Amino acid sequence: MSFELKVQQYISEQQLIEKGDRLLIACSGGIDSMGLVHFFKKFQHIFEIRLFVVHVDHMLRGETSFEDRKFVEQFCHQNHIPVFSTSIPIPQLLQEEGGNSQALCRRERYAYFAEQMEQNHINKLVTAHHADDQLESVLMALTKAGSVSGMKGMYSKRNFSIGSIIRPFLAVTKEEIREYLEENGGLYREDASNAKDDYTRNRFRHHIVPLLKSENPKVSSNAVHFTESLQQDDELLRALALERFPRIVQENGKQAFSLKIADFQKEPVALQRRIILILLNYLYNSSKFNQSYTLISSILSLCASVHGSASLHLPEQFIAKRTYDEVEFVNLMDLTQEDLPHQMVVMEGWTQLQNGIRLYIGEASDVVHAEEKDLSTYYFNSNQVTTPLSIRTRAKGDRIALKGMKDAKRLSRLFIDEKVPLEQRERWPILVDSENEVLAVIGLRVNNKLSTIQRNSDNMVLIITGVNSNVSSIK
Repeated sequence: MSFELKVQQYISEQQLIEKGDRLLIACSGGIDSMGLVHFFKKFQHIFEIRLFVVHVDHMLRGETSFEDRKFVEQFCHQNHIPVFSTSIPIPQLLQEEGGNSQALCRRERYAYFAEQMEQNHINKLVTAHHADDQLESVLMALTKAGSVSGMKGMYSKRNFSIGSIIRPFLAVTKEEIREYLEENGGLYREDASNAKDDYTRNRFRHHIVPLLKSENPKVSSNAVHFTESLQQDDELLRALALERFPRIVQENGKQAFSLKIADFQKEPVALQRRIILILLNYLYNSSKFNQSYTLISSILSLCASVHGSASLHLPEQFIAKRTYDEVEFVNLMDLTQEDLPHQMVVMEGWTQLQNGIRLYIGEASDVVHAEEKDLSTYYFNSNQVTTPLSIRTRAKGDRIALKGMKDAKRLSRLFIDEKVPLEQRERWPILVDSENEVLAVIGLRVNNKLSTIQRNSDNMVLIITGVNSNVSSIK
């Protein structure tokens, strides 16, 4: 089957395009997106659609990235395709906000896409994600968490802005796109950063995917078929969960819910997970936490018993409080100090502590920026630490294994040696893993599993900021 026929068939099967659609093609100037523009330029009259192109210069590669913008603009002008382009000062935003550069680029890029769709009444954004991208996404999701949400990969179509995002190239591989573009005499710009192993996706692309393709050249297509089946199965289970949700979860006010444990436990675990996902969507009005396997598993564990009481700190100032046969999900601001639970630490993101200190835990290879000067960085091996991680105050019998010491040291003794005032000790933030092992007494000492120098086996990083200016406020 020819490249064009394969893409046309996929578009038809997935019902991606309708007569009269206005398509906004996201084009970086690279092989994939230029192949996408060439394909739709040829077939726009057959599909009876209107084409637009959008380009974002993230200003991360200086003059080179600006030349990418000019290349896309020139191509569109020569081929009479309306183009929208902009330059966004990502380096400046990183300096002001901190955080992960890739996440910030994506946020700003898609915000501009949405803006152009709204202003120009465009109903579909088209991206050049292909079968190899889908395989990489599944492998990365499996490596990071293995959650169903992550393993579903990218959808061929999903809601976005005033319309939807469509991915018509999921049926083809990057090599097929390259051959198609070269056969049609298409030019493109090569991003030099794609050849580096600085980012997780690049390492999978350069090392893991070629190995899998050597075993089976069709592995990328298999990944597409796998994700489609998983998406379809998940949609059915989600529909069943939505049907049962009102009987199990009650709304008690704005962003406050209660879950009946007895009714919840009668459902299969597959539905329990999806009921929790629905609840998280209500709490956050977003799907940003849907791929957190540790978050969902922690809530499941909280609901696993009707005996006694317990609580769990959720992201963005929410907590889950279990009292015998019910779990309440409420905002932290509605609780007294005595009710405060452990604070769950966000993975691949920043966790804000109440005293102004911030923590970041993520892959050591990811580029992370923080504007604070008083920061400490530690590396560790993820296989030696059990997640989820959380912040709590000290408990009776707490000890920390320090480098160079044969026996773990009691925190009570550590506070004395570090001359921590008595009134501050009960409020001091302690980082612990899921087995309650003390990993760090924030601002004082860290467990011997952590190192200020990255060792060969270290694949994770812990960054602590704001300690010097805020540690005195722990009272």
